Amino acid sequence: MHIQVVASPPVPSQRRSLGYRPATVAPPARPRIALARLSLTGAAFGAVFYCLSFTPSLLPRVWFLQGMVAGVTAAMGYGLGAALGALARRFRGPMRAPAARIAWAVLAITVPVLVAVFLWLGTRWQQDLRIRLGMEPAPDYDIARTVGVSLLTFLVLLGIARLLRLATHGCALMFRRVVPVPAAYCAGTLVVALLSYTAFDGLLVANLFAMADRSAAVVNNGTGNGVTVPASHLRSGGPGSLVPWDSLGRQGRAFVAGSPSTAELTAFAGRPAAEPIRLYAGLTSADTVEERARLVVREMDRTGAFSRSVIAVFTPTGTGWVDYKVTRSLEYMYAGDSALVSLQYSYLPSFFAFMGDRSEVADAAAALIGAVRARWAAMPADNRPRLLLLGESLGTYGMEMTFGTPEALVDGADGALLLGPTFANPAHRALTEGRAPGSPIWDPHYPQLPVEFADDAAELRDLTGPRPKVVYLQNATDPVVWWSWDLLWQKPQWLTGKRAADVTPDMHWYPGITFWQITCDLVFSNKVPTGHGHVYKSETVDGWAAIAPPPGWTTQDSLRLRALLDG
Repeated sequence: MHIQVVASPPVPSQRRSLGYRPATVAPPARPRIALARLSLTGAAFGAVFYCLSFTPSLLPRVWFLQGMVAGVTAAMGYGLGAALGALARRFRGPMRAPAARIAWAVLAITVPVLVAVFLWLGTRWQQDLRIRLGMEPAPDYDIARTVGVSLLTFLVLLGIARLLRLATHGCALMFRRVVPVPAAYCAGTLVVALLSYTAFDGLLVANLFAMADRSAAVVNNGTGNGVTVPASHLRSGGPGSLVPWDSLGRQGRAFVAGSPSTAELTAFAGRPAAEPIRLYAGLTSADTVEERARLVVREMDRTGAFSRSVIAVFTPTGTGWVDYKVTRSLEYMYAGDSALVSLQYSYLPSFFAFMGDRSEVADAAAALIGAVRARWAAMPADNRPRLLLLGESLGTYGMEMTFGTPEALVDGADGALLLGPTFANPAHRALTEGRAPGSPIWDPHYPQLPVEFADDAAELRDLTGPRPKVVYLQNATDPVVWWSWDLLWQKPQWLTGKRAADVTPDMHWYPGITFWQITCDLVFSNKVPTGHGHVYKSETVDGWAAIAPPPGWTTQDSLRLRALLDG
Protein backbone atom coordinates (compact mmCIF):
# COMPACT_ATOMS: atom_id res chain seq x y z
CA MET A 1 0.00 0.00 0.00
CA HIS A 2 1.35 3.32 -0.96
CA ILE A 3 1.21 5.94 1.71
CA GLN A 4 1.64 9.62 0.74
CA VAL A 5 3.11 11.84 3.38
CA VAL A 6 2.09 15.46 3.19
CA ALA A 7 4.34 17.85 5.01
CA SER A 8 2.51 20.30 7.18
CA PRO A 9 3.45 23.96 6.88
CA PRO A 10 5.94 25.07 9.50
CA VAL A 11 4.62 26.88 12.49
CA PRO A 12 5.69 30.50 12.93
CA SER A 13 8.65 29.59 15.16
CA GLN A 14 9.88 27.06 12.61
CA ARG A 15 9.45 29.66 9.79
CA ARG A 16 11.76 32.02 11.57
CA SER A 17 14.31 29.27 12.24
CA LEU A 18 14.17 28.04 8.66
CA GLY A 19 14.68 31.52 7.23
CA TYR A 20 11.14 32.12 5.94
CA ARG A 21 10.15 35.65 5.14
CA PRO A 22 6.51 36.75 4.91
CA ALA A 23 5.40 37.55 1.40
CA THR A 24 5.30 41.28 0.85
CA VAL A 25 2.13 42.73 -0.65
CA ALA A 26 2.74 45.77 -2.85
CA PRO A 27 0.76 48.79 -1.70
CA PRO A 28 -1.84 49.99 -4.17
CA ALA A 29 -0.34 52.34 -6.67
CA ARG A 30 -1.27 55.95 -6.19
CA PRO A 31 -3.31 57.22 -9.08
CA ARG A 32 -1.42 59.63 -11.26
CA ILE A 33 -3.71 62.61 -11.59
CA ALA A 34 -1.71 65.76 -12.18
CA LEU A 35 0.62 64.02 -14.68
CA ALA A 36 -1.76 61.36 -15.94
CA ARG A 37 -1.98 60.51 -19.62
CA LEU A 38 -4.72 62.08 -21.64
CA SER A 39 -8.04 60.30 -21.80
CA LEU A 40 -8.67 58.59 -25.12
CA THR A 41 -12.31 59.62 -25.37
CA GLY A 42 -11.43 63.05 -23.95
CA ALA A 43 -8.80 63.59 -26.64
CA ALA A 44 -11.24 62.54 -29.36
CA PHE A 45 -14.03 64.83 -28.16
CA GLY A 46 -11.56 67.66 -27.51
CA ALA A 47 -10.24 67.44 -31.06
CA VAL A 48 -13.77 67.54 -32.51
CA PHE A 49 -14.77 70.48 -30.34
CA TYR A 50 -11.53 72.26 -31.22
CA CYS A 51 -12.31 71.94 -34.91
CA LEU A 52 -15.90 73.11 -34.45
CA SER A 53 -14.68 76.23 -32.65
CA PHE A 54 -13.33 77.50 -35.97
CA THR A 55 -16.75 77.40 -37.60
CA PRO A 56 -18.12 80.91 -38.23
CA SER A 57 -20.57 82.78 -36.05
CA LEU A 58 -22.15 86.22 -36.54
CA LEU A 59 -18.98 88.32 -36.45
CA PRO A 60 -15.32 87.80 -37.36
CA ARG A 61 -13.00 87.27 -34.41
CA VAL A 62 -9.54 88.69 -33.83
CA TRP A 63 -6.76 86.14 -33.49
CA PHE A 64 -6.39 86.16 -29.69
CA LEU A 65 -10.14 85.88 -29.14
CA GLN A 66 -10.38 83.00 -31.61
CA GLY A 67 -7.48 81.32 -29.81
CA MET A 68 -9.21 81.61 -26.45
CA VAL A 69 -12.49 80.39 -27.96
CA ALA A 70 -10.74 77.37 -29.47
CA GLY A 71 -8.87 76.53 -26.26
CA VAL A 72 -11.92 76.79 -24.04
CA THR A 73 -14.05 74.85 -26.52
CA ALA A 74 -11.45 72.08 -26.73
CA ALA A 75 -11.34 71.91 -22.93
CA MET A 76 -15.13 71.61 -22.83
CA GLY A 77 -14.97 68.75 -25.32
CA TYR A 78 -12.16 67.05 -23.45
CA GLY A 79 -14.08 67.21 -20.18
CA LEU A 80 -17.22 65.79 -21.79
CA GLY A 81 -15.28 62.99 -23.50
CA ALA A 82 -13.33 62.10 -20.35
CA ALA A 83 -16.56 61.90 -18.34
CA LEU A 84 -18.20 59.65 -20.94
CA GLY A 85 -15.10 57.47 -21.05
CA ALA A 86 -15.12 57.11 -17.26
CA LEU A 87 -18.76 56.06 -17.35
CA ALA A 88 -18.04 53.50 -20.05
CA ARG A 89 -15.18 52.02 -18.03
CA ARG A 90 -17.40 51.91 -14.97
CA PHE A 91 -20.07 49.80 -16.62
CA ARG A 92 -18.17 47.92 -19.35
CA GLY A 93 -14.64 47.76 -17.99
CA PRO A 94 -11.46 49.25 -19.44
CA MET A 95 -10.64 48.98 -23.12
CA ARG A 96 -8.24 46.16 -23.93
CA ALA A 97 -4.66 47.22 -24.53
CA PRO A 98 -4.47 46.24 -28.24
CA ALA A 99 -7.72 48.08 -29.00
CA ALA A 100 -6.51 51.15 -27.08
CA ARG A 101 -3.23 51.20 -29.04
CA ILE A 102 -5.14 51.02 -32.31
CA ALA A 103 -7.48 53.82 -31.22
CA TRP A 104 -4.58 56.06 -30.23
CA ALA A 105 -2.88 55.37 -33.55
CA VAL A 106 -6.06 56.31 -35.42
CA LEU A 107 -6.30 59.55 -33.44
CA ALA A 108 -2.63 60.32 -34.06
CA ILE A 109 -3.21 60.04 -37.81
CA THR A 110 -6.64 61.66 -38.17
CA VAL A 111 -6.49 64.53 -35.66
CA PRO A 112 -3.61 66.47 -37.28
CA VAL A 113 -5.28 66.15 -40.67
CA LEU A 114 -8.66 67.19 -39.27
CA VAL A 115 -7.20 70.16 -37.40
CA ALA A 116 -5.25 71.30 -40.46
CA VAL A 117 -8.40 71.16 -42.59
CA PHE A 118 -10.42 73.18 -40.09
CA LEU A 119 -7.64 75.72 -39.62
CA TRP A 120 -7.70 76.30 -43.37
CA LEU A 121 -11.50 76.41 -43.45
CA GLY A 122 -11.60 78.66 -40.39
CA THR A 123 -9.25 81.15 -42.01
CA ARG A 124 -11.38 81.18 -45.14
CA TRP A 125 -14.59 81.60 -43.14
CA GLN A 126 -13.14 84.48 -41.15
CA GLN A 127 -11.95 86.25 -44.28
CA ASP A 128 -15.35 85.78 -45.88
CA LEU A 129 -17.03 87.29 -42.81
CA ARG A 130 -14.73 90.29 -42.96
CA ILE A 131 -15.49 90.86 -46.62
CA ARG A 132 -19.21 90.43 -45.97
CA LEU A 133 -19.06 93.11 -43.28
CA GLY A 134 -16.79 95.45 -45.24
CA MET A 135 -13.69 94.91 -43.09
CA GLU A 136 -10.05 94.53 -44.04
CA PRO A 137 -8.79 90.91 -44.36
CA ALA A 138 -6.75 89.59 -41.45
CA PRO A 139 -3.02 88.76 -41.96
CA ASP A 140 -2.30 85.14 -42.90
CA TYR A 141 0.10 84.70 -39.98
CA ASP A 142 -2.72 85.24 -37.49
CA ILE A 143 -3.48 81.53 -37.68
CA ALA A 144 -0.14 80.67 -36.05
CA ARG A 145 -0.83 83.06 -33.17
CA THR A 146 -4.33 81.66 -32.85
CA VAL A 147 -3.00 78.08 -32.49
CA GLY A 148 -0.48 79.19 -29.87
CA VAL A 149 -3.10 80.96 -27.76
CA SER A 150 -5.51 78.03 -28.09
CA LEU A 151 -2.92 75.48 -26.90
CA LEU A 152 -1.91 77.66 -23.97
CA THR A 153 -5.55 78.17 -22.99
CA PHE A 154 -6.28 74.45 -23.19
CA LEU A 155 -3.25 73.50 -21.09
CA VAL A 156 -4.10 76.06 -18.42
CA LEU A 157 -7.68 74.80 -18.16
CA LEU A 158 -6.52 71.16 -18.16
CA GLY A 159 -4.09 71.95 -15.35
CA ILE A 160 -6.82 73.61 -13.30
CA ALA A 161 -9.15 70.65 -13.85
CA ARG A 162 -6.50 68.18 -12.75
CA LEU A 163 -5.69 70.20 -9.64
CA LEU A 164 -9.37 70.12 -8.71
CA ARG A 165 -9.45 66.38 -9.34
CA LEU A 166 -6.34 65.97 -7.18
CA ALA A 167 -8.03 67.95 -4.41
CA THR A 168 -11.10 65.72 -4.72
CA HIS A 169 -8.93 62.62 -4.38
CA GLY A 170 -7.22 64.08 -1.31
CA CYS A 171 -10.54 64.81 0.36
CA ALA A 172 -11.76 61.32 -0.46
CA LEU A 173 -8.70 59.77 1.23
CA MET A 174 -9.62 61.57 4.44
CA PHE A 175 -13.31 60.70 4.25
CA ARG A 176 -12.70 57.00 3.51
CA ARG A 177 -11.45 56.53 7.05
CA VAL A 178 -15.01 56.89 8.29
CA VAL A 179 -17.25 56.08 5.30
CA PRO A 180 -17.15 53.62 2.40
CA VAL A 181 -15.06 54.50 -0.63
CA PRO A 182 -17.98 55.51 -2.95
CA ALA A 183 -19.42 57.79 -0.29
CA ALA A 184 -15.95 59.24 0.37
CA TYR A 185 -15.51 60.22 -3.26
CA CYS A 186 -19.02 61.69 -3.39
CA ALA A 187 -18.27 63.75 -0.29
CA GLY A 188 -14.90 64.83 -1.67
CA THR A 189 -16.48 65.90 -4.94
CA LEU A 190 -19.15 67.87 -3.11
CA VAL A 191 -16.62 69.63 -0.88
CA VAL A 192 -14.34 70.61 -3.77
CA ALA A 193 -17.34 71.74 -5.85
CA LEU A 194 -18.62 73.96 -3.04
CA LEU A 195 -15.18 75.39 -2.35
CA SER A 196 -14.61 76.01 -6.06
CA TYR A 197 -17.98 77.73 -6.45
CA THR A 198 -17.32 79.84 -3.37
CA ALA A 199 -13.90 80.83 -4.67
CA PHE A 200 -15.27 81.56 -8.15
CA ASP A 201 -18.30 83.52 -7.01
CA GLY A 202 -16.89 85.13 -3.90
CA LEU A 203 -13.40 85.89 -5.13
CA LEU A 204 -13.33 85.99 -8.92
CA VAL A 205 -16.82 87.24 -9.79
CA ALA A 206 -17.17 89.55 -6.79
CA ASN A 207 -13.73 91.03 -7.36
CA LEU A 208 -14.41 91.34 -11.07
CA PHE A 209 -17.56 93.36 -10.39
CA ALA A 210 -15.76 95.35 -7.70
CA MET A 211 -12.89 96.15 -10.06
CA ALA A 212 -15.35 97.07 -12.80
CA ASP A 213 -17.21 99.29 -10.36
CA ARG A 214 -14.06 101.06 -9.19
CA SER A 215 -12.77 101.49 -12.73
CA ALA A 216 -16.14 102.76 -13.98
CA ALA A 217 -16.38 105.17 -11.04
CA VAL A 218 -12.98 106.63 -11.89
CA VAL A 219 -13.93 106.96 -15.56
CA ASN A 220 -17.28 108.50 -14.63
CA ASN A 221 -15.53 111.23 -12.65
CA GLY A 222 -13.36 112.19 -15.61
CA THR A 223 -14.07 114.33 -18.64
CA GLY A 224 -13.46 113.35 -22.25
CA ASN A 225 -10.90 115.12 -24.42
CA GLY A 226 -12.23 118.33 -25.91
CA VAL A 227 -15.29 118.42 -23.63
CA THR A 228 -15.64 121.79 -21.89
CA VAL A 229 -18.24 123.54 -19.75
CA PRO A 230 -20.94 124.85 -22.12
CA ALA A 231 -21.32 128.61 -22.42
CA SER A 232 -24.97 128.30 -23.41
CA HIS A 233 -27.85 128.49 -20.95
CA LEU A 234 -29.62 125.84 -23.11
CA ARG A 235 -27.36 123.08 -21.75
CA SER A 236 -27.28 121.39 -18.37
CA GLY A 237 -24.16 122.45 -16.51
CA GLY A 238 -24.11 125.79 -18.34
CA PRO A 239 -24.99 129.29 -17.08
CA GLY A 240 -28.17 129.31 -15.01
CA SER A 241 -28.47 125.51 -15.05
CA LEU A 242 -30.07 123.75 -12.10
CA VAL A 243 -27.66 120.84 -12.63
CA PRO A 244 -24.02 121.36 -11.56
CA TRP A 245 -21.47 120.52 -14.26
CA ASP A 246 -19.50 118.29 -11.88
CA SER A 247 -22.60 116.13 -11.18
CA LEU A 248 -23.21 115.13 -14.79
CA GLY A 249 -20.64 112.35 -15.00
CA ARG A 250 -18.33 111.72 -17.93
CA GLN A 251 -21.06 110.64 -20.37
CA GLY A 252 -23.43 113.39 -19.27
CA ARG A 253 -20.79 116.03 -19.88
CA ALA A 254 -20.14 114.56 -23.32
CA PHE A 255 -23.89 114.52 -24.03
CA VAL A 256 -24.55 118.19 -23.27
CA ALA A 257 -21.37 119.37 -24.99
CA GLY A 258 -21.66 117.22 -28.13
CA SER A 259 -24.24 119.18 -30.10
CA PRO A 260 -23.35 120.57 -33.55
CA SER A 261 -22.95 124.31 -33.77
CA THR A 262 -25.63 126.58 -35.14
CA ALA A 263 -23.40 127.30 -38.13
CA GLU A 264 -23.08 123.57 -38.92
CA LEU A 265 -26.83 123.09 -38.65
CA THR A 266 -27.49 126.11 -40.84
CA ALA A 267 -25.07 124.89 -43.50
CA PHE A 268 -26.81 121.52 -43.72
CA ALA A 269 -30.38 122.82 -43.58
CA GLY A 270 -29.81 125.69 -46.00
CA ARG A 271 -31.78 128.00 -43.71
CA PRO A 272 -31.23 129.66 -40.33
CA ALA A 273 -31.04 127.07 -37.59
CA ALA A 274 -31.83 127.26 -33.88
CA GLU A 275 -29.47 126.37 -31.07
CA PRO A 276 -30.33 122.86 -29.83
CA ILE A 277 -31.29 122.17 -26.24
CA ARG A 278 -29.54 119.31 -24.42
CA LEU A 279 -30.38 118.45 -20.82
CA TYR A 280 -29.05 115.69 -18.56
CA ALA A 281 -28.98 114.61 -14.93
CA GLY A 282 -26.11 112.53 -13.57
CA LEU A 283 -26.06 110.09 -10.68
CA THR A 284 -25.04 112.79 -8.19
CA SER A 285 -27.32 115.51 -9.57
CA ALA A 286 -30.00 114.44 -7.07
CA ASP A 287 -30.41 111.77 -4.42
CA THR A 288 -33.02 109.56 -6.12
CA VAL A 289 -33.94 108.69 -9.67
CA GLU A 290 -37.35 110.34 -9.26
CA GLU A 291 -35.70 113.56 -8.08
CA ARG A 292 -33.31 113.45 -11.04
CA ALA A 293 -36.24 113.03 -13.42
CA ARG A 294 -38.07 116.00 -11.90
CA LEU A 295 -34.86 118.00 -12.10
CA VAL A 296 -34.66 117.33 -15.84
CA VAL A 297 -38.25 118.53 -16.30
CA ARG A 298 -37.47 121.73 -14.39
CA GLU A 299 -34.49 122.17 -16.69
CA MET A 300 -36.85 121.74 -19.65
CA ASP A 301 -39.12 124.48 -18.30
CA ARG A 302 -36.12 126.73 -17.65
CA THR A 303 -34.81 126.41 -21.20
CA GLY A 304 -38.16 126.49 -23.00
CA ALA A 305 -37.81 122.92 -24.25
CA PHE A 306 -41.57 122.43 -24.53
CA SER A 307 -41.75 125.19 -27.14
CA ARG A 308 -39.49 123.28 -29.55
CA SER A 309 -40.77 121.26 -32.52
CA VAL A 310 -39.55 117.96 -31.12
CA ILE A 311 -38.55 116.58 -27.74
CA ALA A 312 -36.59 113.32 -27.58
CA VAL A 313 -36.16 111.31 -24.38
CA PHE A 314 -33.10 109.06 -24.52
CA THR A 315 -32.68 106.01 -22.28
CA PRO A 316 -28.89 105.53 -22.38
CA THR A 317 -26.68 102.48 -22.06
CA GLY A 318 -25.26 101.32 -18.73
CA THR A 319 -22.59 104.00 -18.44
CA GLY A 320 -25.03 106.77 -19.31
CA TRP A 321 -23.63 106.96 -22.83
CA VAL A 322 -25.72 108.14 -25.77
CA ASP A 323 -24.19 107.78 -29.22
CA TYR A 324 -23.33 111.23 -30.54
CA LYS A 325 -24.36 110.30 -34.08
CA VAL A 326 -27.78 109.25 -32.81
CA THR A 327 -28.34 112.59 -31.09
CA ARG A 328 -26.88 114.70 -33.88
CA SER A 329 -29.02 112.99 -36.49
CA LEU A 330 -32.21 114.40 -34.96
CA GLU A 331 -30.72 117.87 -34.44
CA TYR A 332 -29.62 118.07 -38.07
CA MET A 333 -33.02 116.88 -39.29
CA TYR A 334 -34.86 119.58 -37.32
CA ALA A 335 -32.25 122.31 -37.85
CA GLY A 336 -31.68 122.57 -34.10
CA ASP A 337 -35.37 123.09 -33.26
CA SER A 338 -35.16 120.24 -30.77
CA ALA A 339 -34.68 119.37 -27.11
CA LEU A 340 -32.85 116.19 -26.16
CA VAL A 341 -32.99 114.93 -22.58
CA SER A 342 -31.50 111.95 -20.78
CA LEU A 343 -30.71 110.64 -17.32
CA GLN A 344 -27.94 108.47 -15.90
CA TYR A 345 -28.84 105.40 -13.86
CA SER A 346 -25.44 103.68 -13.64
CA TYR A 347 -21.80 104.11 -14.54
CA LEU A 348 -21.19 100.40 -15.19
CA PRO A 349 -20.91 99.04 -18.75
CA SER A 350 -24.16 97.59 -20.09
CA PHE A 351 -23.02 93.97 -19.66
CA PHE A 352 -22.44 94.39 -15.92
CA ALA A 353 -25.60 96.48 -15.51
CA PHE A 354 -27.62 93.88 -17.43
CA MET A 355 -26.27 90.87 -15.54
CA GLY A 356 -26.30 92.69 -12.22
CA ASP A 357 -29.49 94.68 -11.58
CA ARG A 358 -31.76 95.48 -14.54
CA SER A 359 -34.23 97.24 -12.26
CA GLU A 360 -32.02 100.34 -12.33
CA VAL A 361 -32.57 101.00 -16.03
CA ALA A 362 -36.27 100.15 -15.73
CA ASP A 363 -36.72 102.56 -12.82
CA ALA A 364 -34.77 105.34 -14.55
CA ALA A 365 -36.67 105.01 -17.83
CA ALA A 366 -40.03 104.94 -16.06
CA ALA A 367 -39.14 108.00 -13.96
CA LEU A 368 -37.86 110.17 -16.80
CA ILE A 369 -40.38 109.15 -19.46
CA GLY A 370 -43.21 109.40 -16.94
CA ALA A 371 -42.17 112.88 -15.76
CA VAL A 372 -41.73 114.26 -19.28
CA ARG A 373 -44.95 112.66 -20.57
CA ALA A 374 -46.94 114.06 -17.65
CA ARG A 375 -45.75 117.61 -18.40
CA TRP A 376 -46.19 117.11 -22.16
CA ALA A 377 -49.67 115.56 -21.88
CA ALA A 378 -50.88 118.57 -19.85
CA MET A 379 -50.29 120.80 -22.89
CA PRO A 380 -53.00 121.35 -25.54
CA ALA A 381 -52.83 118.50 -28.05
CA ASP A 382 -52.67 120.91 -31.01
CA ASN A 383 -49.95 123.04 -29.48
CA ARG A 384 -47.33 120.70 -28.14
CA PRO A 385 -44.11 119.33 -29.61
CA ARG A 386 -43.62 115.86 -31.00
CA LEU A 387 -42.52 113.51 -28.24
CA LEU A 388 -40.03 110.88 -29.38
CA LEU A 389 -38.38 108.11 -27.39
CA LEU A 390 -35.10 106.33 -28.07
CA GLY A 391 -33.35 103.45 -26.40
CA GLU A 392 -30.20 101.62 -27.40
CA SER A 393 -29.11 98.20 -26.15
CA LEU A 394 -29.91 98.04 -22.43
CA GLY A 395 -31.84 101.29 -22.84
CA THR A 396 -34.44 99.47 -24.98
CA TYR A 397 -35.11 97.15 -22.05
CA GLY A 398 -35.80 100.12 -19.78
CA MET A 399 -38.13 101.66 -22.35
CA GLU A 400 -40.12 98.48 -22.84
CA MET A 401 -40.39 97.81 -19.12
CA THR A 402 -41.85 101.31 -18.74
CA PHE A 403 -44.79 100.42 -20.99
CA GLY A 404 -44.93 96.64 -20.66
CA THR A 405 -46.94 95.79 -23.78
CA PRO A 406 -46.54 96.62 -27.49
CA GLU A 407 -49.87 98.47 -27.44
CA ALA A 408 -48.78 100.69 -24.57
CA LEU A 409 -45.45 101.35 -26.29
CA VAL A 410 -47.25 102.47 -29.46
CA ASP A 411 -49.53 104.78 -27.50
CA GLY A 412 -46.77 106.09 -25.24
CA ALA A 413 -45.43 108.82 -27.51
CA ASP A 414 -45.50 110.18 -31.06
CA GLY A 415 -42.72 107.79 -31.99
CA ALA A 416 -40.23 105.33 -30.50
CA LEU A 417 -36.93 104.13 -31.96
CA LEU A 418 -35.26 101.09 -30.43
CA LEU A 419 -31.73 100.08 -31.43
CA GLY A 420 -30.36 96.59 -30.75
CA PRO A 421 -33.02 95.26 -28.34
CA THR A 422 -32.09 92.48 -25.92
CA PHE A 423 -33.68 89.02 -25.56
CA ALA A 424 -35.22 90.09 -22.22
CA ASN A 425 -37.38 92.85 -23.74
CA PRO A 426 -41.05 91.97 -23.11
CA ALA A 427 -42.65 93.95 -25.98
CA HIS A 428 -40.03 92.83 -28.50
CA ARG A 429 -40.58 89.21 -27.51
CA ALA A 430 -44.36 89.53 -27.82
CA LEU A 431 -44.11 91.18 -31.24
CA THR A 432 -41.66 88.59 -32.50
CA GLU A 433 -43.63 85.59 -31.27
CA GLY A 434 -46.89 87.02 -32.66
CA ARG A 435 -45.47 87.98 -36.06
CA ALA A 436 -47.31 87.27 -39.28
CA PRO A 437 -46.87 83.74 -40.65
CA GLY A 438 -44.07 83.54 -43.17
CA SER A 439 -42.15 86.58 -41.90
CA PRO A 440 -38.68 85.69 -40.57
CA ILE A 441 -37.71 86.27 -36.98
CA TRP A 442 -34.95 88.66 -38.03
CA ASP A 443 -37.44 90.85 -39.95
CA PRO A 444 -40.87 90.14 -38.44
CA HIS A 445 -44.10 91.68 -39.70
CA TYR A 446 -46.79 92.58 -37.18
CA PRO A 447 -49.78 94.04 -39.08
CA GLN A 448 -51.95 94.59 -36.00
CA LEU A 449 -49.89 97.61 -34.86
CA PRO A 450 -47.91 100.44 -36.54
CA VAL A 451 -44.62 98.74 -35.71
CA GLU A 452 -41.78 98.20 -38.18
CA PHE A 453 -38.69 96.02 -37.90
CA ALA A 454 -35.58 96.46 -40.05
CA ASP A 455 -32.34 94.49 -40.18
CA ASP A 456 -31.12 97.05 -42.72
CA ALA A 457 -32.06 100.69 -42.13
CA ALA A 458 -32.27 101.31 -45.89
CA GLU A 459 -35.45 99.20 -45.92
CA LEU A 460 -37.23 102.02 -44.08
CA ARG A 461 -36.93 104.33 -47.09
CA ASP A 462 -39.35 102.26 -49.14
CA LEU A 463 -42.20 101.89 -46.65
CA THR A 464 -45.74 102.17 -47.96
CA GLY A 465 -48.98 102.74 -46.11
CA PRO A 466 -49.41 104.48 -42.75
CA ARG A 467 -46.29 105.74 -41.03
CA PRO A 468 -45.04 103.48 -38.19
CA LYS A 469 -44.98 104.79 -34.63
CA VAL A 470 -42.41 102.28 -33.38
CA VAL A 471 -39.30 101.18 -35.28
CA TYR A 472 -36.88 98.45 -34.23
CA LEU A 473 -33.45 98.51 -35.81
CA GLN A 474 -31.85 95.11 -35.22
CA ASN A 475 -28.83 94.27 -37.32
CA ALA A 476 -28.82 90.69 -38.53
CA THR A 477 -25.31 90.22 -37.09
CA ASP A 478 -25.96 91.90 -33.73
CA PRO A 479 -25.18 89.34 -30.99
CA VAL A 480 -26.92 91.53 -28.41
CA VAL A 481 -30.20 90.89 -30.23
CA TRP A 482 -29.71 87.16 -30.82
CA TRP A 483 -27.97 86.06 -27.62
CA SER A 484 -30.19 84.04 -25.27
CA TRP A 485 -29.83 81.15 -22.85
CA ASP A 486 -31.74 78.70 -25.03
CA LEU A 487 -28.94 78.84 -27.60
CA LEU A 488 -27.33 76.24 -25.34
CA TRP A 489 -29.79 73.51 -26.27
CA GLN A 490 -32.03 74.80 -29.07
CA LYS A 491 -31.35 75.78 -32.68
CA PRO A 492 -32.42 79.40 -33.13
CA GLN A 493 -35.01 80.39 -35.69
CA TRP A 494 -32.67 82.94 -37.26
CA LEU A 495 -30.52 80.00 -38.42
CA THR A 496 -33.52 78.14 -39.83
CA GLY A 497 -34.89 78.67 -43.32
CA LYS A 498 -34.09 81.87 -45.17
CA ARG A 499 -31.34 83.87 -43.51
CA ALA A 500 -30.62 87.56 -43.39
CA ALA A 501 -28.17 88.75 -46.03
CA ASP A 502 -25.37 89.43 -43.52
CA VAL A 503 -25.50 86.00 -41.87
CA THR A 504 -23.07 83.64 -43.58
CA PRO A 505 -24.56 80.41 -44.97
CA ASP A 506 -21.56 78.59 -43.49
CA MET A 507 -22.79 79.18 -39.95
CA HIS A 508 -24.48 76.22 -38.25
CA TRP A 509 -25.81 75.55 -34.77
CA TYR A 510 -24.00 73.16 -32.42
CA PRO A 511 -25.24 72.52 -28.86
CA GLY A 512 -23.25 74.59 -26.39
CA ILE A 513 -20.67 75.70 -28.95
CA THR A 514 -22.89 78.22 -30.76
CA PHE A 515 -23.93 79.74 -27.43
CA TRP A 516 -20.29 80.12 -26.50
CA GLN A 517 -19.43 81.65 -29.89
CA ILE A 518 -22.27 84.21 -29.75
CA THR A 519 -21.24 85.07 -26.20
CA CYS A 520 -17.73 85.82 -27.44
CA ASP A 521 -19.17 87.87 -30.32
CA LEU A 522 -20.55 90.25 -27.69
CA VAL A 523 -17.00 91.27 -26.77
CA PHE A 524 -16.28 92.88 -30.14
CA SER A 525 -19.82 93.67 -31.26
CA ASN A 526 -18.97 97.39 -31.40
CA LYS A 527 -15.77 96.91 -33.43
CA VAL A 528 -17.41 96.50 -36.84
CA PRO A 529 -18.68 98.98 -39.45
CA THR A 530 -22.03 100.76 -39.10
CA GLY A 531 -24.98 98.54 -39.96
CA HIS A 532 -23.34 95.40 -38.58
CA GLY A 533 -22.92 93.96 -35.12
CA HIS A 534 -24.12 96.33 -32.41
CA VAL A 535 -23.22 99.49 -34.35
CA TYR A 536 -26.18 101.63 -35.46
CA LYS A 537 -24.98 105.25 -35.41
CA SER A 538 -26.06 106.94 -38.68
CA GLU A 539 -28.70 104.27 -39.31
CA THR A 540 -30.89 106.24 -36.92
CA VAL A 541 -31.36 108.84 -39.66
CA ASP A 542 -33.56 106.38 -41.55
CA GLY A 543 -35.26 105.43 -38.29
CA TRP A 544 -36.17 109.02 -37.43
CA ALA A 545 -37.24 109.68 -41.02
CA ALA A 546 -39.61 106.70 -40.89
CA ILE A 547 -41.20 107.77 -37.60
CA ALA A 548 -41.25 111.57 -37.51
CA PRO A 549 -39.64 113.36 -40.47
CA PRO A 550 -39.67 117.16 -40.46
CA PRO A 551 -41.79 118.86 -43.15
CA GLY A 552 -40.33 118.45 -46.64
CA TRP A 553 -37.80 115.79 -45.64
CA THR A 554 -36.78 113.48 -48.51
CA THR A 555 -34.75 110.32 -49.04
CA GLN A 556 -32.00 112.45 -50.55
CA ASP A 557 -31.86 114.41 -47.31
CA SER A 558 -31.42 111.14 -45.41
CA LEU A 559 -28.58 110.11 -47.70
CA ARG A 560 -26.92 113.52 -47.32
CA LEU A 561 -27.16 113.39 -43.56
CA ARG A 562 -25.86 109.84 -43.30
CA ALA A 563 -22.89 110.79 -45.47
CA LEU A 564 -22.23 113.79 -43.23
CA LEU A 565 -22.37 111.75 -40.02
CA ASP A 566 -20.21 108.96 -41.44
CA GLY A 567 -17.67 111.36 -42.95
